[in-house]
Amino acid sequence: MRWTHWIRGAGAAAATAALLGGAVAAPAAADGGGHAERARLTDLVNPFIGTENEGNTYPGAAVPFGMVQFSPDTGHNTGYDYSETHIRGFSTVHISGVGCGLGGDLPVLPTTGDITSTDNAAYAAEFSHDDEKASPGTYEVGLKSGIKAELSATERTGVQRYTFPATDKANVLINAGQSLHKTVDTDVEILDDRTVRTAITGSGFCQDTKPYTVYTITRFDRPFTTSGTWKGDEVTEGSTSSSAASERNGAFVRFDTSKDRTVEATTAISYVDARGAALNLRKEGGRSYDRVARSAQAAWEDRLDDVRAKGGSETLRRTFYSSLYRSFLAPNIGSDVDGRYTGWDQKIHRARGFTYYQNWSLWDTYRTQAQLLSLLAPHESRDMAISVIKIDEDSGWLPKWGYGTVETNIMTGDPVTPFLTNAYQQGLLKGYEEQAYRALKKNADGVPPAESAPVGREANKEYLAEGFAPYIKGRAHVKPGDSDYDHGASATLEYALSDAMLGQMAKELGHEDDAARYTERAQNYRKIFDSSTGFFRARDADGAFTGPADPAQSEGFHEGTSWQYQWLVPQDLPGMVSLIGGTESANERLDSFFAYEQLLRDPAKTAREVWVNGPYDYYNADKYNPQNEPDLIAPYTYLSTGQPWKTTDVVHAALTLFTDTPTGMTGNDDLGTMSAWNVLSSIGIFPVQPGTDTWGLSTPVFERVDLTLDRRYYPEGRLTVKAPGTSDSARYVQSARTDGAAYGKTYLTTEDIRGTRELSFEVGTEPSRWGTSADAGPPALK
Repeated sequence: MRWTHWIRGAGAAAATAALLGGAVAAPAAADGGGHAERARLTDLVNPFIGTENEGNTYPGAAVPFGMVQFSPDTGHNTGYDYSETHIRGFSTVHISGVGCGLGGDLPVLPTTGDITSTDNAAYAAEFSHDDEKASPGTYEVGLKSGIKAELSATERTGVQRYTFPATDKANVLINAGQSLHKTVDTDVEILDDRTVRTAITGSGFCQDTKPYTVYTITRFDRPFTTSGTWKGDEVTEGSTSSSAASERNGAFVRFDTSKDRTVEATTAISYVDARGAALNLRKEGGRSYDRVARSAQAAWEDRLDDVRAKGGSETLRRTFYSSLYRSFLAPNIGSDVDGRYTGWDQKIHRARGFTYYQNWSLWDTYRTQAQLLSLLAPHESRDMAISVIKIDEDSGWLPKWGYGTVETNIMTGDPVTPFLTNAYQQGLLKGYEEQAYRALKKNADGVPPAESAPVGREANKEYLAEGFAPYIKGRAHVKPGDSDYDHGASATLEYALSDAMLGQMAKELGHEDDAARYTERAQNYRKIFDSSTGFFRARDADGAFTGPADPAQSEGFHEGTSWQYQWLVPQDLPGMVSLIGGTESANERLDSFFAYEQLLRDPAKTAREVWVNGPYDYYNADKYNPQNEPDLIAPYTYLSTGQPWKTTDVVHAALTLFTDTPTGMTGNDDLGTMSAWNVLSSIGIFPVQPGTDTWGLSTPVFERVDLTLDRRYYPEGRLTVKAPGTSDSARYVQSARTDGAAYGKTYLTTEDIRGTRELSFEVGTEPSRWGTSADAGPPALK
């Protein structure tokens, strides 16, 4: 294990005592006009949304895009489940909405009395939701033991405050050996009577991955009365260090709270080394819990205030702002305060002129969240895109699903291409255009070497030769993670989508030959169209169609069926529509897919009883699945088939699935993907061609939304979207205007948004002819 002995022995107390920081001002008490204090937008956020029924969100404390997510773990494999009644610890790392165990490093729990167990499942503390509260940047809970725990966070630290009963045995258990993932190697070291350091090496996300290490240092605000370590089941009072492989390993520190019942501590983490954790603590630590909590809330208020929604019910506003909050939880800062980060080559690098980010659920986020961040957080989005480019520069290949410092290869296709071409099209890659293009070209035209961790476009050899990725049952996985060969049909569609987006980028950069080649390859979706069934279908290695002919039973599609994937041709919807028999046939198929006649009679019931089959139930369905990513764009297909009012009908029905309760997610949030879908669809602008600058339009659910935009990227500095009178019944666009001028198309480009101050809709109770002309829909890419 990699230790950096930056704080040692007698010098430790002096060094750690210098960990000081400054305060950040709380939000202003009055609005811009000097009026009485307005309601805080953070008060509308419910962090418990999605913590039940496999939304897999977390309720704990974080700041926007922070490295630390300080949150309780109850025993669920991804951290917290609202239905559970015991907390095993408050750990420093969580990822919002993942489907497998990830993070949960260093669960810390306050207890009283003797240490009788080292297993957090056994010493877990009982609690009630009646004694639990969460808001952006803070979390608190009263444990049945009589201890109150409060959590907050800075970018790279978690701050905790425990209020104990009066006792001389008030303990804080610091558990290095139990995480949500598999621990491989752990070290614990008590540096002095206020400071504990750990190094935790772990691996795994759905399957085994290469190991990575998280370094932590925890500094308490008062000396311990005693301390010790444990290894396995053995607790050793007075011990100052312990190392272990996969067994339990940790430390305890004890306080006398007979008079002063409160204990505070700050934990800093680093993915670089122990020195990095100490530097992060020195820079961001040293403040009281109350000051950190106020600063965290101010950071969130500032972020949420960029979107001011007016109208709608209180429940709708709570749901909307909670989704907006979750959209800003990831990706996460990966570099320390000195700019150093661990690259995917497992070497230390330094970010110069940008902040390095990590945690890339690209198969999910390229469809919604990347675009929302490009609109509302373009500066951070630029740094995120640069970070992805640096992954290629450091390790030799672009990522697919990256966690921390390693590739997991979870999910399939080529999601990094639309992610980066989106950044390019949104103007976020100035100075990096050609470097990004070279990396994308290498990724699109090759396969990573055997010795590298990524699988990239694993089936690219066959795809380039035959025009499709084959579906090969039972093929052994060469590398950990998912395999494109297990999902050849959907991989073909994803490759073709990415080729289209890369072709656009190549054309604009002047690489004409490449542009022609990629644009031609973007038509490869046709290679898996089975004219005998009228649906896409997997082909085997010999090119024969394989698997059941029934498109609701189809094999070879990742987390979906052919019914759901048939709309994933945003680069050429006219071509896809032609394949299935023309516009009338396409609309009939869309109506069947969305159970449209039932939807008109009862939108919410149709969404819950016809569309939704349950968490992780992705297969054997011929209906829309709003719980998962493959058909997120599908409701907007009507914009291209001359019936845009049906997009609004379907989108508004799907929005009823988002509520302000713990079960109020539509499935895994997937690092803000589903939340971003809710936000964008509620505003009425949606990225209908991922990887481009095209935004489809539908009726907003709010009468007015004011977006404050970064003038460095959006010269007008704002965009106002208006829909006076919009409601469940008055939801159909009668006409649209941009800055007062009539607008008949069903889409805008990013350049349009940059030059527009107001987009307004006139709405009514019946569909109109708005947006139905032949040239109104989003254009195919050529």
